[in-house]
Amino acid sequence: MDTDTSTQTDDNAAPPPPPQPQPQPSTTTPKRLARGATRPGDRIFLALTRGSGILLLLVMAAIALFLSYRASLAISDDHGNFLTTFEWDTRGTEPRFGIAVLAVGTVVSAVIAMALAVPVAVAIALFLTHYAPRRLRGPIAYVIDLLAAVPSIVYGLWGALILVPHMNGLFGWLDDYLGWTGIFSWDEGAPRAMLTVGILLAIMILPIITNVSREVFRQVPRMHEEAALALGATRWEVVRLAVLPFGRSGVISASMLGLGRALGETMAVATVLSPDFDLHASLLDPGGGTFAQNIAAKFSEADVFGRDALIASGLVLFVITLLVNGAARLIIARRKEYSGAAA
Repeated sequence: MDTDTSTQTDDNAAPPPPPQPQPQPSTTTPKRLARGATRPGDRIFLALTRGSGILLLLVMAAIALFLSYRASLAISDDHGNFLTTFEWDTRGTEPRFGIAVLAVGTVVSAVIAMALAVPVAVAIALFLTHYAPRRLRGPIAYVIDLLAAVPSIVYGLWGALILVPHMNGLFGWLDDYLGWTGIFSWDEGAPRAMLTVGILLAIMILPIITNVSREVFRQVPRMHEEAALALGATRWEVVRLAVLPFGRSGVISASMLGLGRALGETMAVATVLSPDFDLHASLLDPGGGTFAQNIAAKFSEADVFGRDALIASGLVLFVITLLVNGAARLIIARRKEYSGAAA
């Protein structure tokens, strides 16, 4: 009796409802979000960022056009070769001026500064991020930040009053042991030479490269270092295999920032260097010049034509800076596997 009742109840039960179709994810929403066209704030932000990029290009183009126009006025009346003349006389009846000495001096001083500053800056950044005790990291980083805030003229005064008088010993040692190369021969003149300028520029750009490199090394994923340690790597092997490859593009960018300051430094170089328009085979011979130093020294006393000539030399410095930054971008693009985004 009970069995028949339960069977009848089961036969009269309502069938289960059919499964409801699941809503399909929209394929248009992410696309619209990517275009930034869904919200007013997104559209405003997109317009501001795009306008900022276009404005930057317009400013760069305006600078290039201005420099090119004023430079063409001076070069057209130059009675010498603008690229090879070892002279700067814009007030004569037949003005002659050239950038040969300025180009060599700018490049040589910047190369010396980079050769001295980059290894030291990277070593300091690695020490602060991976070796220094925690109680020392803050004070050392604070001192480096203070060095970055020192004005250029203060560096120049320090170089003229402190650095130059104490360079005789270094110049004498280089002449005794490396003078046979000709690059480090010294005739015991005043040490207001390209090597002194390079050392001063290296001190000036050291904080910039150190700070940027330190921040890059701090972004290395912790799991990369822990994986290397788990495989039995020493601390130096962790730095060499995990930290340096990850931060390579950042170190290159930091070096380019420092190089930009070294190429365009004015007052410090003008205070330390004894300028002339002769090329010297030795880095210890007083003399030489750079683009920025020559512009700062001659701009106040130059007439209209002389200022156009100085602007022409500034155009060359502008082109050199663009080429250096373009080369840095190519180096970084060829090593995308080491960038932080790809890690």
